[in-house]
Amino acid sequence: MSHDGVGPRPARQSPACRATRGPGAVMRSLAFLTAGALAAPALAGCSSEDPAGKPLAGQDIAPAARSQVADGGTLRWAVDAVPETLNTFQADADATTSRIAQAVLPSMYRLNERGRPEINPDYLESAEVVDTEPRQVVLYKLHQQAVWSDGREISAADFAAQWRALSGKDTAYWTARNAGYDRIERIERGANDLEVKVTFARPYADWQSLFSPLYPKEVMGTPDSFNDGARKKLKVTAGPFTVQEVDRKDDEVTLARNPRWWGDPVKLSEIVLRAVPREERSAALAAGSIDLAEIDAPAARRIALAAGPGGTGAARQGGRNTDDPKAPSPSADPSGSDENAGDEESGSDENAGDEESGSDENTGDEESGSRAQGSQSAADATRTLRGFEVRKSLEPAYTQLALNGADGPLADERVRRAVARALDREELAKAVLKPLGLPAKPVGSHLALAGQAAYADSSGALGGQDTDEAQALLADAGWVPGGPVKKKENAAGPEGEQATGDPTDEDGTYIVGEDNKSRTDAELEEAEEYRRQLAQDGKQHHQGGGAPGAYAPKGTAAPAGAPAGPLAKDGRPLTLRFVLPSGPGSRALHTVADRISRMLERVGIHTETTKVPEESYFKDHIASGEYDLALYSWPASAFPATDARPIYAKPVPAADGSLTVEQNYTRVGTDQVDQLFDQAVATLDQEESRDLVRKADARIWAAAGSIPLYQRPQLIAARKNLANTGAFGFATPVYEDMGFLKKGARPAAGPS
Repeated sequence: MSHDGVGPRPARQSPACRATRGPGAVMRSLAFLTAGALAAPALAGCSSEDPAGKPLAGQDIAPAARSQVADGGTLRWAVDAVPETLNTFQADADATTSRIAQAVLPSMYRLNERGRPEINPDYLESAEVVDTEPRQVVLYKLHQQAVWSDGREISAADFAAQWRALSGKDTAYWTARNAGYDRIERIERGANDLEVKVTFARPYADWQSLFSPLYPKEVMGTPDSFNDGARKKLKVTAGPFTVQEVDRKDDEVTLARNPRWWGDPVKLSEIVLRAVPREERSAALAAGSIDLAEIDAPAARRIALAAGPGGTGAARQGGRNTDDPKAPSPSADPSGSDENAGDEESGSDENAGDEESGSDENTGDEESGSRAQGSQSAADATRTLRGFEVRKSLEPAYTQLALNGADGPLADERVRRAVARALDREELAKAVLKPLGLPAKPVGSHLALAGQAAYADSSGALGGQDTDEAQALLADAGWVPGGPVKKKENAAGPEGEQATGDPTDEDGTYIVGEDNKSRTDAELEEAEEYRRQLAQDGKQHHQGGGAPGAYAPKGTAAPAGAPAGPLAKDGRPLTLRFVLPSGPGSRALHTVADRISRMLERVGIHTETTKVPEESYFKDHIASGEYDLALYSWPASAFPATDARPIYAKPVPAADGSLTVEQNYTRVGTDQVDQLFDQAVATLDQEESRDLVRKADARIWAAAGSIPLYQRPQLIAARKNLANTGAFGFATPVYEDMGFLKKGARPAAGPS
């Protein structure tokens, strides 16, 4: 994407609104409405209220005035891995590649707290569209002091070299994306060396996405330098930091102050990006070997426990301390259920030495000494963790339920809509976010998040949770209760570990639910009452767990709100393969999937969960289409007309009969959506472009290829004396402001 996890432009009342027509998506769709027949819903923005709203959570970075930040120091920042390439425009670039680029390279625009692009004053005096006829022309006026680390001025030659490399015309350049650059006709010097004139062959609404980051012509000038020269090192940079060393042996990247930096003086002497696997970060924090790290909920809980009963200073939200006893605890796991059973990082390991010594205290001095050493180590870890706090916000990304519409039951849009109408998205958001003290509101758009300019809640184009409507959709699609059901086939998929058994047991009883795990008290009470009724009739053995009707023999009427038996069509039961990544980092996803499965059971849709290795999850299952249901996330872009199109573009048949899906891994798309994206990216009226994006989102909802669930939590462990860094939310980090507080200084109170 053009920006890593970013969002669109300001929203005002649009011409479409004034003309009493509009895009947005507040229409409550009819149950059997097809995507192609979707009428343009009423515009959510036809009032003084901005449908984009505000971000659900602000950034939490312990803001401090630069005068309060000490000069010098090394920030040790945990990352997932040392990147394979330092070129963000290559296919194997990752989040660490982008983080390095933000610190060492120019960006013409950066994002504010609402995820909207703003001119970066360190590089630009101004940038504007100066002509639209016969061609769109953008004039950039560069900062007078902006120079590369070798002393050369940033100039039109750098812009031109990047355009040629990324235009897609020269296949010798191994580029991952060309969007926007392929619309440029020429780049030339303006009235002087500080002006860059960019002329477009075709209008391009998202022109602000370009040249962020900007690489020097030494990198972009030839295919060899582009393909290989910038993979392992960057000799020439132009940010507050430079790349001093990429140490693949010790898994570290060291960034040092740029002596030629012309902006506000850099506070830190160095930033060391250290590769620390997610599951090892809690131990690394306890050992004091890192200062800043993105963490999971168990690690956040451990920090809170170390702070003591009051949890003083252990957690912050939106720039404030959550010392208030009424404030939600940051230490709860996002799953909100029983996923922490046996969790090594749950906090129980703090007293591991004491627990292990309880039963055999007299086994010898050696073991006694070992126990004492373990207790001492735990105590040391606790003391170290007291120096940290958890800063939290919401990521500029959301988790969705993907429905593979390529084949099987989900190829029928009525079944996809039934799945969507069975879901209580608010319950799912609360399960993940409420225990963390974060706003638990379902995401209402595929293309933007609350606060971003293109955001509007378009979920009404599909409709909310409605069991009766879901069952009606399934019936209309031919899936009916009872009837002959063939012996089911293994639906686990390749490499998977099947998590459910055959739905028909030895005495012909159809089992809807597996057991009592994670069921609510109301569900258990309802199921128990139904079993008692059946037992009185002498028709059912009393068995534990299950949903209403879970153990009724074939032909027994189900209670209200529950299917009478397995839904079947053409002799096959309605069973969907739910593929999930395995591993401790996926606990929250497992809990969400479990809740989704129970919601689907209530309307007669059975799921079979398969957990596959994390390293193969996306490539071997999502991208290849080996799933029916799956959970994964997308970042929200500041430029959805450009960046979201390949995610929702209608798949195109290839010559060999396969589908070219780009990034549309649900294989669900429509011509109308494609046309709306094309129109949105080609208009220079920002209001019109935004409204077209909202129209596209309404149609994406109606097609029900993916269901946005919740914005991802962002939990950052930071030393208490670290300022101007942490959970950034939408905003681009300001690297020159990061640093350690001077002795006696405190971060600013209130939201940052």
